[in-house]
Formats: sequence, C-alpha cells, structure tokens
Amino acid sequence: MTQETAPAAELDDAQRAALDADVDVLQQGSRTWARLTVGQRATLLRALRSSVAAAAEDWANTAADSKGLDRRHPLRGEEWLSGPYSVLGALDAYIDTLAKLSAGRSPLDGVTLGRAPGDRTTVAAFPLTGLDRFLLAGFSGEVWLRPGVTASTARANAGLAQRSDAPGGVGLVLGAGNVTAIPVLDVLYELLAHNRVALLKVNPTQDSLVAVYERALAPLIAPGFLRIVRGGAAVGSYLTAHRDLMHVHITGSAATFDAIVWGQQPQAAARRRENRPLLTKPITAELGGVSPIIVVPGEWSDADIAFQAEHVATMRLQNCGHNCIAGQVVIISSDWPQAEQFRTALRRAYAAAPERPIWYPGSAARMRRAAEDYPDALVLADRLLIEIGDGADATALQSTEYFAPVLGVVELPGTGQAFLDAAIAHANDELQGTLGANLIIDPTTEKSLGRGFERAIAELRYGSIAINAWTAFGFITPTLTWGAFPGSTLDDVGSGIGVVHNALLLDDVERSVLRGPFRPFPRSLPLLNGGGRITILPTPPWFVSSRTGSAVSEGLTRFRAHGGIPVLLRTLLRALRA
Repeated sequence: MTQETAPAAELDDAQRAALDADVDVLQQGSRTWARLTVGQRATLLRALRSSVAAAAEDWANTAADSKGLDRRHPLRGEEWLSGPYSVLGALDAYIDTLAKLSAGRSPLDGVTLGRAPGDRTTVAAFPLTGLDRFLLAGFSGEVWLRPGVTASTARANAGLAQRSDAPGGVGLVLGAGNVTAIPVLDVLYELLAHNRVALLKVNPTQDSLVAVYERALAPLIAPGFLRIVRGGAAVGSYLTAHRDLMHVHITGSAATFDAIVWGQQPQAAARRRENRPLLTKPITAELGGVSPIIVVPGEWSDADIAFQAEHVATMRLQNCGHNCIAGQVVIISSDWPQAEQFRTALRRAYAAAPERPIWYPGSAARMRRAAEDYPDALVLADRLLIEIGDGADATALQSTEYFAPVLGVVELPGTGQAFLDAAIAHANDELQGTLGANLIIDPTTEKSLGRGFERAIAELRYGSIAINAWTAFGFITPTLTWGAFPGSTLDDVGSGIGVVHNALLLDDVERSVLRGPFRPFPRSLPLLNGGGRITILPTPPWFVSSRTGSAVSEGLTRFRAHGGIPVLLRTLLRALRA
C-alpha cells in the first residue's frame, strides 16, 4: 500500500531543510502536548471534532472523485463511512475515555468484563451508547486480552500513555493509500496511546486529500502536534532514518516494511542473516493479508443463501477490493447439501455488484497474475472468481494478497464441529497473514455446537474476528482494536506488529471479536429468526447490493457530525428501502 523506500540522496538541500523544519516544530509541540492536562486534551479533541465535521462533505466527495466514482455512482457512500464517519466516531470515543480519566476514573468504568476460553479476560467494548444499541442492534464486539490478564489489571492499565505526562517525542506515520480515515486514525493513536506528536507522510494516492486533511486537522496542526507532508519513496526514506523521529508506524505492504527495516537487496539479505536491521528505531505496522470467510454448513433458506452471498461479495468488492481486510478465500464444506446452491448465489451476487474502476496502483497487474495462475477462473464484469476444483493448487490464492477484485472458493470435507475445526486449522496454517477472519454460521447450528464453537473461535489466530459480520465493521468501531494477531517479528512481520484504534486505550490486547445478525430485518424478528440476533437493518448500507447505501452512509455521517432528529429519521427511512 505504501510506496517503496529509495535513497535519501534524491532529495535536494531545500527539501531536506523543509522536512527538518517540520520536525523541529513537532519537537516543540511534543513538549507542549506533554504539559496539557488530560482534560485540556479532551477539549482539544472537541475542537478537532468540529473541524472534521465541517470538512466531512468535502472529504467524502474528494475521496470519491479520486477513486473515479462519479456523483451518481451507487457506491459513492463508501467514502463517507470509511472517511469522516470513522474519524468522528473515533473522536467521540476518545473524548469519552479522556473525560473519564480526567475525572479520576478508569476508561472501563461502566464497561462489562467477562471471560473467554484459555484464561482470557474480555472487554464488552461495543455497543457502549444507547444510539449504537438502537442503530446497530444485533452487533456487538469484545476485545480479548492476552491469556492471564485479570480484570483488575485491565482496569488499572486502561489509559496507556494518558496516565502519564511524559512526552513521547515525535513519531512518523507513513499513511495508507487506500482508505482515507486510516492516516488520521493512526495519528490519533500516536497522540493518545503514546503521547507522540506526529509527522504524517501521506501516500501519493491521497495527495488530493491533503488540503482537506489540513482543514479538518487544523486544531492539531496549529499548536505543532501534527505536520503533513507529501512525497514518494525518497521522502519516506529520509524520514525513517531521521535522528529526531523516535518511532515509525506504517500501514502498507510487507514488502515496504521489509525495505524500511532491512534496506534494499542484496544488502537486505546479509542484514537479515546477521540480524542487523537498517532501521534502529521502533516500528509498528498494519500490513494486511489473505482473509478467510468460513461458511459453516447448516439448513439455510433461499433468502439466507442470497443474503449471505451478497455479504461475501461485499467483503471482497467494497473499495474495489483495495482493502487490507477484504475477504479473499471462501472456505465451504464439500459435504454441505446446499454448497452448489450457495456457489450459484455467490456467482450471481459477485457479478451483479456495480462496476467501478480498479484504481489502486499495481492492482491490475495482480489481477492479471491471478488470471494467469488460474486460467479457468470466472471473469465476471471487472472481477475474477476462482473456484478451486479437485486437484487444483490453491497456493497462489492463499498466499498472495491480490488487493484487487479477486475472490476464491476452496472446499473442505465435513460438517458441524469437524468442519469448523478443520476450516480454522486451514485458515491458521494455509492462508498468509493474521489480520482478520470472517465466519458465517446460522443460529441453530451455532447453538448445536455449544461450547465447542467458542473454543474454536479461541483457536482462530487472527487479530480481528467477525462472526456473521465483516471485519471492516470492526475497523470502523473505534472501541475495538485493529491489528495482527500477536507474535510477528521484524524478521517475519506477517500482518504487522501492534494495534491501533483501541479508543478505550487497553493494554495487553490479543484480538477483537465482533458478532452480528445472521438474518436482516424483518427476518431477524424473534418469530422468524430461530433464536438469532435482532437487527433493524434490511440491508446494511455498506453492502455493495444496498440500493440506498450511498444516501444512508451520507445521512449517518451527517447525523454523527451534527445531530438532528429529522436527519436521522430520513436516513432510517432510506435504510428501510435498501
């Protein structure tokens, strides 16, 4: 996602001096930030919220235009949810956390803590407000802490750097190029989790957003808590080596991470062998991967199959597949009597989604590579569907993050617990990365598995797990955490190191687990749902099949930004027509 590094010598003296001047301003800003009380920081975030709200429309429209979505495109609403909506939600959550800390309370006051298999403490991190309980009924999320962390320890440690006034120095954020909220959310986490002010280098794909960012983030820029710079590989290389930058955070690709840490070949290979990284400062990263979609067999109605096929298509095709969390490998049971019916529905839903430009650099080439690896793949409009048959090699599909509209289907034998255990082992062992996993299961089958289902979820080694939901919902839920499953290293970085978002500022995080409704409204009503979760959404606005998704996404963002019951009522009426 982020650009490759290149020799710093490509910068001239004037360019280096300008970057050094930004770092100097931030060093003073770091000292100023450290002197602010937690209450003053909360006040600053309220001002920031106002400026983000004022820029929301320009933000969403600029982002959509940059991705080739014209004013009438049905998927234009994606840029409202994945841009200003996500940032406004994060600010609201951080403000609440800081307000509690300022009052001498834990961010977990009023939050339910529970237990999960493997001696894990869980934090019921979503929903925490009455509005979320109503609008997003049926969805809930927990943060699971590392095994052995007690509830009392979790409460005592929540708050991270906001429990200290020690300055964290200046950090470098190498911004993602695919989703416009990511650079801003990463900057907020630097400030609030680590007391680090930030130098944000935007990805060249988001140069058109810089002016919007500067207006939206003016309350951070004016006092020297943030500087935003453009530039390619040479700027990134110069800044990662800068002696006055204390830390690097990158959202991007493992190849870019390795170039930063180990340098370019052939010197990189020698550095790895000798354990001499080129980068001598700490680095955290979110780097994507190949995300599974496990479909647990059950007795599904025709409507269930159609809805979940649209769900799977959304997981791949939102943002044209240019998402680190896009579902890529669907794992189904070869012994499921409805497997072929589901395949047929998936082909239909995948082909019916609105066409859109493949805009992210390099994605078209990766699609061509997928077509070469799988010449029998179905070409449906501007996308590929790879159905792995008997004896076919799934290695390329399972080890290559295509970052493009490429979806694959693999089969495993078994039903019930046997299939679930085998699918989780397959996802853990055969798919590249550990960022996010999705699992679809009907309420009756889940209940029949009992504790075996929860034990199986505990075995799924991913940093974000979504059950009857898409992990992107976890991405835009600020009180959940976002990042790879723990265990990656500089030498084998996988899907990254560390977490972001985490607006409750929890320590010792292992993963987040999100749960959603299997059936939409009105089939989610108790008499029709077979004991499943109730939701008021007929089709979620983030579904690529939602007829009113663009208007609903815009309406939800405007309501989040400015409030207003009329705005909310109009948005809900549009949602009911989805």
